[in-house]
Amino acid sequence: MSLTSVKEYFTPGGKQEVLELLEKYGDSALIVAGGSFVHGLDARDLLFGIEALIDIRNLALNEVSSDSAGLSLGATVTFSELQQLNEIQSSAAFGALRDALKCPPVQIRNVATIGGNIAAACPYFDLPTAVMSLGGVVQAQGPAGSREIGLQEFFAGLFQNTLETNEFVSGIFIPALPARSSSAFIKLETNANDLAIVNVAVQLTLDESGSCQEARLVVGGGVAETPVRAIASENLLRGRKMTDELFKQAGAAVQSDLEPISDHRASAAYRSATAKVLTERALRRAVARLDQAQASI
Repeated sequence: MSLTSVKEYFTPGGKQEVLELLEKYGDSALIVAGGSFVHGLDARDLLFGIEALIDIRNLALNEVSSDSAGLSLGATVTFSELQQLNEIQSSAAFGALRDALKCPPVQIRNVATIGGNIAAACPYFDLPTAVMSLGGVVQAQGPAGSREIGLQEFFAGLFQNTLETNEFVSGIFIPALPARSSSAFIKLETNANDLAIVNVAVQLTLDESGSCQEARLVVGGGVAETPVRAIASENLLRGRKMTDELFKQAGAAVQSDLEPISDHRASAAYRSATAKVLTERALRRAVARLDQAQASI
């Protein structure tokens, strides 16, 4: 790792100090927390012109709180800390998060942070796809205070987010889901430590008759420069009872929402076919998870 342009490394103790550094360095500053993707950015020549690294681990942004409104996560909460939360482990609604958090090796889980993972805006990451399916919101801190940005609006392109140069991610909020909600996440990779070729996350809310009241379906990996909401599949699912035939139809519909890329890892046609299959499997997993939760009541 070269990082030849970096001249300064800061460990500010408060948000105001971070904002002052961002004001001073502008586009030549990079916020880091766990730092697990700094090498990945450098390897892709995406740190050219970065002169200052601003480490926010001393800002006490590792707090977690939960109430009737939802789950609030500080930006520096690590994957391992998130994985161990009772809310994540016990709820069918957070199934997609549980699935996604199992994917990275333990060395990554112990240092990677939820804020940094999402701020990187890497479409091949797993957690953004899962959090987006749950309606997650980014909490951005800037000179004017804090503002919220839905993940669909937060991702602007390949490794690009919609933060202003004088803002940084201070937390992630996941709103509470209605009763009888469940979610699931599945990915395809070349090996256990690889970035996703395709990943899919689904969130379903069913009524007492088993009909779908609400659905969110997100596809990531190499299907676009950002994770993609599969609107056609979501519309197909709403108001209908969950059956294997419906899962197949939803898998086919998801292909109409995607324009996958071809690269050295997979062709566009392969990614499209994979998205179809993973959508069917994720839907089955989410429904089975909800059935299991209801059976235990």
